[in-house]
Amino acid sequence: MSVATATDRVFNFSAGPAVLPLPVLEQAQRELVCLPGVGASVMEISHRSPAFEAILSDATERLKSLLNVPENYRILFLQGGSRLQFSMIPMNLLRGSQTPAEYLVTGSWSQKAVDEALREGPVRITWDGKPHKFDRVPADSDLQIDPQAPYAYITSNETIQGVQFHTEPNVGEVPLVCDASSDFLHRPVDINRYGILYACAQKNAGPAGVTIVIIREDLLARGADSLPGYLNYREHAENNSMYNTPPTFAIYMFGLVAKWLQEEIGGLDAMHALNREKAAMLYEVVDASNGFYG
Repeated sequence: MSVATATDRVFNFSAGPAVLPLPVLEQAQRELVCLPGVGASVMEISHRSPAFEAILSDATERLKSLLNVPENYRILFLQGGSRLQFSMIPMNLLRGSQTPAEYLVTGSWSQKAVDEALREGPVRITWDGKPHKFDRVPADSDLQIDPQAPYAYITSNETIQGVQFHTEPNVGEVPLVCDASSDFLHRPVDINRYGILYACAQKNAGPAGVTIVIIREDLLARGADSLPGYLNYREHAENNSMYNTPPTFAIYMFGLVAKWLQEEIGGLDAMHALNREKAAMLYEVVDASNGFYG
């Protein structure tokens, strides 16, 4: 049986699950059967073992370092993808509220989030890109946010419509909730601007299976005790992301990606510069195609 090498790999432009850095895959390949010093695969060890606790701690600390996550935020490693977050967010922040949550609908994914939020409570579509055929995101002058709203929700990058927030919208003191799944870790962001920032890993940060939630601590108290435990952010925070058995392999892989970003790329400023360079090469071809690609 032949062993595939790096030269056998095709050019892969899948939106997600997306390409992983080759050094990450090669390290995972070397360690797949037996983690150094452990004697078993990461997929076989207990999530309560010192070995996995070290993996979880390392992944958490690397993410804190990459994004300069303040001390009053918690990092959770969950399951269920963005689809579950579409529901968990209103369950924790909107349930029982008489004041609508504010949703900025810039494409398909933010609309799906609205559809789920309506099951839990009142929602106001603060800005709707549909009349503009989703060709842009709103300017701050387009927004009138109720200062009493429980939260304001955005999708940072709409992959289907191709529009992206390059800066956070001004929502005042209202907690800003962001689905950053498709552009997570592609550039530095100011976490202080967010109440919750979350991303499923398979776009930029690892394989499918883990959803990373960065949540401001004061918002943990807003989840009602009547919520099922798994759907309550507070339960996950109190149990250090181990309320149930976490996706151990996906967390391990995320830790390797975070290490690669830190040690081989040089952090998110360097990653952003590299991304801009790649985008410029692509758009040069698009612009020179006389409308063929435009």
